[in-house]
Amino acid sequence: MPKIIYVDINGARRECNVANGVSVMEGAIQNGIAGILAICGGSCACSTCHTYIDPAWMDRVGPASDIEDSTLELAYDRKPNSRLSCQIEVTDALDGLVVHVAQNDG
Repeated sequence: MPKIIYVDINGARRECNVANGVSVMEGAIQNGIAGILAICGGSCACSTCHTYIDPAWMDRVGPASDIEDSTLELAYDRKPNSRLSCQIEVTDALDGLVVHVAQNDG
């Protein structure tokens, strides 16, 4: 089971085992990661699961789709490494992925 490392807005890190096939957002919700609100439930309709992918992982995670890119326009403080965690599927290739939770509550 891959480990995903979530870093909250205060810099606290948590390593969580997340099953293959679920999204990084679902892994965050299952593990009680603060700041991942996921109000739309993972349908790419809001931006409350906004994260910043650690630069070392950008190539493996890949770019946002056109729909995700449009939804990211709603996100606060969007950056080049912004991604919606609901749109990233966990696979063995992402074992050790570091994601930084964005400010999603205001």
